[in-house]
Amino acid sequence: MSTHTEQVDLLYGVCAEFNAPGDLIRAAEKATEAGFVHMDCFSPFPIHGLSDAMKFRDSRVPWTIFGAGLAGGLGGLSLITYVSLIAYRHNVGGRPAFSWPSFVPVTFECTILCAGVVAVFGMIAFNGLPKPYHPAFSTPNFERASQDKFFLCLENKGDFDAAKAEALLRSLNPVNVSRVDAEEEGNWSL
Repeated sequence: MSTHTEQVDLLYGVCAEFNAPGDLIRAAEKATEAGFVHMDCFSPFPIHGLSDAMKFRDSRVPWTIFGAGLAGGLGGLSLITYVSLIAYRHNVGGRPAFSWPSFVPVTFECTILCAGVVAVFGMIAFNGLPKPYHPAFSTPNFERASQDKFFLCLENKGDFDAAKAEALLRSLNPVNVSRVDAEEEGNWSL
């Protein structure tokens, strides 16, 4: 026999469906003002200002790209310096052994290469992709999130009150509000 506590633990969150991007932005702002920090928004296209409305402040990807670019630039400069000064030292046209202007293209290209590769794979890793299944997929009408509907899902993490979340979402005049069950342990994971 399940208790109320067990039922709350099986709850992933509460989702609301909206018809317009402006409604989704207002709902995210209201949810943030009400103290909800763990939320996710789903829309068929990027919405300018949505990350600000959600107070989304994740800077892992940009800092990872910066670190990779810096490492790539230093690695390229080190490589060309080693090759020119130690491994294959040649006096070409009477220029100095460390002729830094000629090292700029290699350094620049290594910076861009490392930053670009890490940007792609860092974004994939930090977004938790590939994700063939998400609990929000079971929300009624969710397949329209890739066509013309907008969804806000308040997640059951931290100090979460499902009744408060549902009441807040209903007060925002959504098309539909539904509770989303959490996926079972080991289901659909890679």
